[in-house]
Amino acid sequence: MLSPSGATIRLFVHVLAACVWVGGQLVLGGLVRPLRAISPDAPRIVARQFNRIAWPAFFLLVFTGVWNLVAVDIVDTSSAYQVTLMLKIAIVAFSGMGAFAHTQANGNKLALAVGGAVAGAGGLIALFLGVLLRAHGG
Repeated sequence: MLSPSGATIRLFVHVLAACVWVGGQLVLGGLVRPLRAISPDAPRIVARQFNRIAWPAFFLLVFTGVWNLVAVDIVDTSSAYQVTLMLKIAIVAFSGMGAFAHTQANGNKLALAVGGAVAGAGGLIALFLGVLLRAHGG
């Protein structure tokens, strides 16, 4: 059996937090309609509970993302890698801002929709960019 290293643990925690942040949004998005059938308040109640798990996962993602940056000598990477990394960081920020806007919408359907879409799409794109970076040596 292979022995885990600090890098393995770091990557595992980062991917686990991404599973919660991105996967949770996908699952919650798929549950909105059935939850509404149970009660008009059910999606809001479930979303509040999800936030108690999702936001710590987001902050863990940011923490382990910084930890990942420290472990990679960015200067020795290609300009394409650096551009992809900067794009990922920006999209992670947009995902977090979208999710925050979504949580602050207070019944404003446009803010709910736009915030949720930015958070979800941003999370998926950031996840893809993270896999792309990892596949190219990061």
